[in-house]
Amino acid sequence: MNPVLAELHEKARAVLDPVHYDFFAGGAGDEVVLAENEAAFRRLALLPRVLRGEENGPEFPVLISPTAFHKLAHPDGELATARAAGTVLVSSMASTVPIADVVAAATGPVWFQLYLQPDPEVTEELIRRAERAGCAALVVTVDSPVFGRHRRDLAHGFHDLPAGLAAENMRDLPGTPGLRRIEMAPFTWADIDRVRDLTSLPVWLKGVLHPDDAVLAVEHGVAGIFVSNHGGRQLDVVPAALDALPAVVDAVGGRIPVVLDGGVRSGADIALALALGASAAGIGRPVLWGLAADGEAGVRKVLDALRDEFEHVLALCGGQLSRDMVVVRC
Repeated sequence: MNPVLAELHEKARAVLDPVHYDFFAGGAGDEVVLAENEAAFRRLALLPRVLRGEENGPEFPVLISPTAFHKLAHPDGELATARAAGTVLVSSMASTVPIADVVAAATGPVWFQLYLQPDPEVTEELIRRAERAGCAALVVTVDSPVFGRHRRDLAHGFHDLPAGLAAENMRDLPGTPGLRRIEMAPFTWADIDRVRDLTSLPVWLKGVLHPDDAVLAVEHGVAGIFVSNHGGRQLDVVPAALDALPAVVDAVGGRIPVVLDGGVRSGADIALALALGASAAGIGRPVLWGLAADGEAGVRKVLDALRDEFEHVLALCGGQLSRDMVVVRC
């Protein structure tokens, strides 16, 4: 792990309510996948190329993945994250700040993460709010027909946001959706088609692991894919996100971009994801560590540390990254 991220993680652990720390840090089941998301990077190495002169590598290929309830980490919540971002921020539907305020504060593009809701009117109104706010894309999470079982949360009895906090994007919606928790339900590819018909925004899918689903995503006209296992928070018997990445990249065949989401803790991790075919890497928990430790400045520290380390790794790899440079450690 990048040492700056490690330090911020320890500071966050020290200042957060233990219940809230476990909500952010925990995963599903025995947390095998949670650990595997990070361990998968340690199983691989980069084989550098040399004598290539000065080559122009990719710009900092990182976006901020959606994470819920930032006000549990810091009073400024998603506003601090947005001000620090400077890159694509995928703002969670379960934000403790309304999406319009997140967009107004942001220093980079904002995409809106969406869980399709059982009531189609609620889903449509959420899309309209994202459009009116000025979001640049929708990211539909597709790996959550039901909630994952988080033993840490169950042990603490943590089910809802504390009094005074709410999932603000759910306020004043049709019907009576909750303000302190998010509903989930199973959906089909026809529902993705309906979302695409409802909006002119690009529609991405988050939570794709199977290459056949990646092919279907292309066929259904989505703009891009997040290869993700929800940070190990849903099904505890799936592959690490990095292990699933190459097959999805091959199935897509360059027709749409693929983002790797899960376990990224260093600039070298970002480089490995790009070498295996990802267009970018998403970071989630490290942003929360920075936010809890030092607010807006802490989030900026996370991004600056990852940017510096990635650029250093890229220079030492000859300025380019490709799959033939990835080897398995003995």
